[in-house]
Amino acid sequence: MASNSSLSDIEIARSAIAQDIKDIAAKINIPASALIPYGHDKAKIKLDYIESLKNRKNGKLILVTAITPTPAGEGKTTTTVGLGDGLNKIGKRAMICIREPSLGPCFGMKGGAAGGGHAQVIPMEDINLHFTGDFHAISSANNLLAAMIDNHVYWNNEAGLDTRRITWRRVMDMNDRSLRQITTSQGGISNGYPREGGFDITPASEVMACFCLANDIDDLRRRLGQILIGYTKEKKPVYAREVMADGAMVTLLKDAIQPNIVQTLEHTPAFVHGGPFANIAHGCNTVIATKAALKMADYVVTEAGFGADLGAEKFFNIKCRKAGLKPDAAVLVATIRALKMHGGIGKNDLESENVTAVKKGLNNLKRHVENIGKFSVPVVVAINRFPTDSDAEVKCVIEECATIGVKAIEATHWADGGAGTIDLAHHVVNMVDDRESTFHTLYNDNISLWTKIQTIAQEIYGAREVVANQNIRTQIKQFQEQGMGHYPICMAKTQYSFSTDPNLKGNPKDHVVPIREVRLSNGAEFILVVCGDIMTMPGLPRVPAANHIEVDEGGLVQGLF
Repeated sequence: MASNSSLSDIEIARSAIAQDIKDIAAKINIPASALIPYGHDKAKIKLDYIESLKNRKNGKLILVTAITPTPAGEGKTTTTVGLGDGLNKIGKRAMICIREPSLGPCFGMKGGAAGGGHAQVIPMEDINLHFTGDFHAISSANNLLAAMIDNHVYWNNEAGLDTRRITWRRVMDMNDRSLRQITTSQGGISNGYPREGGFDITPASEVMACFCLANDIDDLRRRLGQILIGYTKEKKPVYAREVMADGAMVTLLKDAIQPNIVQTLEHTPAFVHGGPFANIAHGCNTVIATKAALKMADYVVTEAGFGADLGAEKFFNIKCRKAGLKPDAAVLVATIRALKMHGGIGKNDLESENVTAVKKGLNNLKRHVENIGKFSVPVVVAINRFPTDSDAEVKCVIEECATIGVKAIEATHWADGGAGTIDLAHHVVNMVDDRESTFHTLYNDNISLWTKIQTIAQEIYGAREVVANQNIRTQIKQFQEQGMGHYPICMAKTQYSFSTDPNLKGNPKDHVVPIREVRLSNGAEFILVVCGDIMTMPGLPRVPAANHIEVDEGGLVQGLF
């Protein structure tokens, strides 16, 4: 069993001795000439070098996902890092691809997203704060478009935009509920035409989705140009290229689009590129980074946000569909603590052994296993073990998983690093070696948008039906008639339940999924469907993490995870 550690994540990260990033890159044969260093411990990789790899054979792609998240934590990124280290420990050539953290959760409630314990990527503080500036570039490109829209309307409005029908929103990478709905251009005629607007958090920006799904910089430019910004009075769609914004936007993103390379505590190469939040976005790292990694390593371990009903579903149905990726296996992360919560136990009672609650909570895990199977992807359960977990509780998970034909393997990477995932690494290798992927998406492109929405709600969430008012149904029908019927669906809903009610733990069935809003993400080439009370601009909690983050007298950051 894993031993407890008295050190915090940030203290463990600071105690590590990082290798020069040129030496990390050399492990996967990236020459120093292909790097754009950001100091000694992080760098960007030039796109022309990535383009030179296109004829190489792909490695195996392993997705790490999780059961429905709880306040007890699951450790999906930690497991991604630990498995990458474990694969290298058993002599395999492996690397990881994860997403860049958002400042919103860092200063809000969730904390950082660079892994944890002895399974982290470093430099942890840089990655969780400003890193190489990618999120700032994405926010700037998004808000440049917003400024150019208002400027276009102010001067001549040649595109004929109806100010009542401008759909483009501003963004910032922070939780700020007061900006969800605002009025702009107040203060007189010199400030423009007053209208309603609002802010989303940067990971929910369509620019982020375009950034993550683009195959190269030309594809990014194309996607940015076809972003829908609003409609004319005759309800004709108007796109970003019509206000001549796409060229300037891609200019702001030309450096950001190059993948970032860092290292784990055990010096495994890691790409950290693209945005999180699979509850309100598609929540995957960039296609460019994933495809490049598959050319550089024999095994690539990647992650998708929140539970498998959100992150894995979007990874499979959106990212893999668009990028032509064929994942070879999935690792479903679970903790005994989270299973107890799904079994009805409160957060304050998780330390005591309760096999009955674990067994009840396994209904959530089994549903995720069943859902992943619908994509014909083999799955293994990783029990992210805590020191307080009893042998009886772990045994319960292993035995119950065996009844549905799934292997469950305990892993102690938080305390032991890659050594704690050796059994898991061996099993993953056995799952994917000498086996061609049989992956397929859940639905075909050619079925209707409404049927796609129903398919996700019923097949993945276990819903009885989907409900929407007539305006939303008409909007979906119009998207279909305008030629967007082949787009996949990006569902936005709470991450805390299969349903749209965050309080329904476990495996709720026969519930109703209410659609509150639909948005055409024409640059990302999907339809965003907002369900229940989920917000695309989160708010800070009553006691935000920011209350405890500061710089001490020695210049060190304190309180950041």
